[in-house]
Amino acid sequence: MVLLHGYLSSKEAFVKQIEYFSRFYRVTAIDFLGFGKSAPLTEGYSVADYAAWTREVFTLLGVENAHVIAHSFGCRVAVKMAAQDARVFDKILLTGAAGVILKRSLAYKIKVKAYRIARRFAPRFAEKHFGSTEYKTLPPIMKESYKKIVNEDLRGEAKKIENRVLLVQGARDFVTPKKEAEAYLENLKNGGLTVMQGGHFAFVDDPVTFNLIAEEFFL
Repeated sequence: MVLLHGYLSSKEAFVKQIEYFSRFYRVTAIDFLGFGKSAPLTEGYSVADYAAWTREVFTLLGVENAHVIAHSFGCRVAVKMAAQDARVFDKILLTGAAGVILKRSLAYKIKVKAYRIARRFAPRFAEKHFGSTEYKTLPPIMKESYKKIVNEDLRGEAKKIENRVLLVQGARDFVTPKKEAEAYLENLKNGGLTVMQGGHFAFVDDPVTFNLIAEEFFL
């Protein structure tokens, strides 16, 4: 079993899953490049870059055809990898799944246009006053990577996945809400959706319920 963490997180987020599933599986939890104890990025990585890097790590560690639990950004990487090669994973569990770009609101489009104008004439002002709190905290290379990551819609990749996939959705997840999980589900050949209590980190909020859902799925 492999565990793929979310953005600005680390493998330590999965401490309860590591403790539980290590009784049944050889569990491998990694820190993506740029996070946790891994080396910092030297260039702006895209989802494809992270997928290639993760595949190299799996090869070095002898990981093949593993079950995977992926959270948020980790779901982007898992989807990209599974679309490229169905043999890299066995069953796939995605929780708080990021990677779907839903129809943008008019307010969002106006904000983006204002940002582009501000960036052209007053770049420092644009960086300070536009973008999410998460984005503003990032160093320059990470900002470059972030923009590549969040602007890719992976529904086309999801259509290529042959593996069984379970989406586990926190009922109070406002970061990647249920409609995003449902959009993923519409594009999966062998997908399912389970809603549980909790937010974007439902596997942390209620690890007992999450682990039981995952255990049943992986049987």
